[in-house]
Amino acid sequence: MANFYLDNPTLLYHLRHPLMKRIVELKERNYAEKDLFDYAPFNYEDASDSYTKVMEIAGEALGEVVAPNAEAVDATGPKVVNNRVVYAPETAENLKVITQAGLMGLTMPRRYGGLNFPMVTFIMVSEMAARADAGFCNLWALQDCAETLYAFGDEAQWNQFIPRVCAGETMSMDLTEPDAGSDLQAVMLKATYDEADDCWRLNGVKRFITNGDADIHLVLARSEEGTKDARGLSMFIYDKRDGGVNVRRIENKMGIKGSPTCELVFKNAKAQLCGSRRLGLIKYVMSLMNGARLGIMAQATGISEAAYREAVLYAKDRKQFGKAIVEFPAVYEMIANIKAKLDGSRAILYETTRFVDIYKTLEDIEKERKLDAEEKEELKKYKKLADAFTPLGKAFTTEYANQNTYDCIQIHGGSGFMKDYPCERYYRDARITNIYEGTTQLQIVAAIRHVFTGTYLAQMKAYQEEALNPELDGLKARLAHLVEIYEQLAQKVADTKDNEYIDFHARRLVECAGHICIGYLLLSDANRMPEMFRCSAEVYINYGEAEVKKIREFIERVPIESLQYYK
Repeated sequence: MANFYLDNPTLLYHLRHPLMKRIVELKERNYAEKDLFDYAPFNYEDASDSYTKVMEIAGEALGEVVAPNAEAVDATGPKVVNNRVVYAPETAENLKVITQAGLMGLTMPRRYGGLNFPMVTFIMVSEMAARADAGFCNLWALQDCAETLYAFGDEAQWNQFIPRVCAGETMSMDLTEPDAGSDLQAVMLKATYDEADDCWRLNGVKRFITNGDADIHLVLARSEEGTKDARGLSMFIYDKRDGGVNVRRIENKMGIKGSPTCELVFKNAKAQLCGSRRLGLIKYVMSLMNGARLGIMAQATGISEAAYREAVLYAKDRKQFGKAIVEFPAVYEMIANIKAKLDGSRAILYETTRFVDIYKTLEDIEKERKLDAEEKEELKKYKKLADAFTPLGKAFTTEYANQNTYDCIQIHGGSGFMKDYPCERYYRDARITNIYEGTTQLQIVAAIRHVFTGTYLAQMKAYQEEALNPELDGLKARLAHLVEIYEQLAQKVADTKDNEYIDFHARRLVECAGHICIGYLLLSDANRMPEMFRCSAEVYINYGEAEVKKIREFIERVPIESLQYYK
């Protein structure tokens, strides 16, 4: 029997991270619900035990049902019948099994039928789901839209929609339009208030909408007549039960084929305003997309996990010149690099998720009471770190998923190009991860300000203060040297005060920050669990050190006047 939680001890390691105690304490309000719900925990150990049991249930459902269905879903995919999406039969089975396992509404409050689990557990199930089937991961993980609804909707909307999500109904976020991709300010789907029916009406077209025929939609639309910028956009809730939205077509995609990517036509569709007018893009969509980016990080990490396992399995089994190919340096180096990038992806994924867990829970508590001075500082600290690490993590985990699946195919040789092995599906599925929810280039735009405001540097120095076992001092010293190089490069580029030159080197500076932060995270993991992470820490720091020094050489060799050759 396959269990995607029990066969991967690194997940339990991250579930038991020292910061989890604070996260659970906040999430459970010091265990205030222990007398209200029979499944609410009474202390940290009880909560941790509950998380482990649910992760085991998720691991079994994903390993036993979703993973075996993945190839059939990839071959069949969903279709449109009478303007509605019909999932592949196996996808319908997957959704039924996951719902019966109680894995919908994982992070939602218990009073709405949820489990009130922290975001770390949700991301962990997302990672396992992506390992099983990256397309199905999208369908399941879009329930995270309920987080945005809970953050910005009103109590009536919470009561109306959140119990339905917890009971298994699906969600979507309808943002993109034919003429508004990355530039969401250009959204023109029209929202008009219908005084006679006391509701809003939506008219227009949305494109590239993941799970576009979902039960409950969060829709970005233009509510302010005569506007053309972000200030005219609001967020709306559309309930499929009310009708008014048809699926025009499903896109024929390279990968994640089980997830229907739809073009939607809104025709006088009834909707509810979520939150306040004019804040749709400025506040609500930014929150929605940050949550989605965390989900894509988990998806990318799950794909990397699948690729790593497939690469090792094949390399041990395949014989060439009288021995298994895993014994050849050219192959075992590739596998070691895949593993290091996988462990590095997981390290930054869960570090970012812990930051998100703390600040979002404190924001939720702030709805109930005033935060004290210490809590306000804690919220400010972790919100800043989450804002910095989300684009950094999204860039690195998704680029690594693409690299790892590429290398997995390379290890398979000609066989990897065939559909006989799942690695070609992993490769196709991975390709979208560094494109949707903001391309890697857009993540750089979001991350670069944290280079120049010192957020990354301050965190590197905080990591440097961690006491480590003496045998790790050499790696720690090498990372400290890389921090010096990073600081010098950032200052050198900033001192030019030339925006074009700064933009030109932004990717390199963010890459430096990522390599160093991931290096420190893996070093901390190796300190706590050397038998699990020592090799990856060594391999990744070797790799990151070479990359940072290569970047330094490039920046030093490309002064401002050299930009003319790139235009």
